[in-house]
Amino acid sequence: METERWTAETVKSLVDASSFDILVHRHRTGESMPSTKKLKGIVDRVRQIIFPGYFGEINLKSDTLSYYVGVLVDEVYELIAEQIFSGLCFICEGESDRDLAGKRVTAERIAFEFVNGLSELRRVLITDVNAAYLGDPAANSVGEVIFCYPAIRAISNYRIAHSLFKLGVPLIPRIITEMAHSETGIDINPEAVIGDNFTIDHGTGVVIGSTSIIGNNVKLFQGVTLGAKSFPLDESGNPVKGIPRHPVVEDNVIIYSNATILGRITIGHDSVIGGNIWVTSDLPPYSRVVQTKTRNADFFNGGGI
Repeated sequence: METERWTAETVKSLVDASSFDILVHRHRTGESMPSTKKLKGIVDRVRQIIFPGYFGEINLKSDTLSYYVGVLVDEVYELIAEQIFSGLCFICEGESDRDLAGKRVTAERIAFEFVNGLSELRRVLITDVNAAYLGDPAANSVGEVIFCYPAIRAISNYRIAHSLFKLGVPLIPRIITEMAHSETGIDINPEAVIGDNFTIDHGTGVVIGSTSIIGNNVKLFQGVTLGAKSFPLDESGNPVKGIPRHPVVEDNVIIYSNATILGRITIGHDSVIGGNIWVTSDLPPYSRVVQTKTRNADFFNGGGI
């Protein structure tokens, strides 16, 4: 049949190695692949541990709380160890890099360190929740912030991912932050360094690049970009990776909606940047940057432009 011939030709072209080249991941026996479904389950469990009583079915009775939290911690350890192993395997560069037993030991060690860091993760996230609650007059309770605010979901994913990044885990942290990006429209690279009491009001469209450094008590509004101004190129004309190229935002800074901060510049502490502003050079502490007023009256009085 004509359909069968068409299908066969299509399949033949799709399995031609020259057609996918760098797009293919060559899975090898004994290696596991990262799973976005399992990673979502891990993040959900961590959220239950960090915010007991809000998510999942943790019983807050004093005589059973230890049991429920203990079970969740065990599950997180087992699941994250497997995903870390998958991430380590995914970046294998050849047969010489296939020490699967060694990678599994490394994954278990990192998982152990991650789980032991959950108390610190909770401490930092509590500061973020308080910053959102105290900084938003529309917030009626801390519970409302935890349940409803997309910024807390995105920041939670970022904090989890950043913890894994600091422990040397490849790929998995980026998957975790991109989950929140898809859900909330807030794009925080897991490599960015962000201090305590961080909050994002509304949040949609916020972008925080990988080499950004943000101090304590910083507040961003929707549409803010902490991005790179230019990309140095290598001898092949490709961007050089791994160099600092995003802003440093010091303590106690507020950046209002749709402001764009570009390049490796420093925004001094206790500064305020107004909405729809482009900043591409350093600002000293206590700066106030706002748009200048336009003479709209001339236009409306028939003066035109």
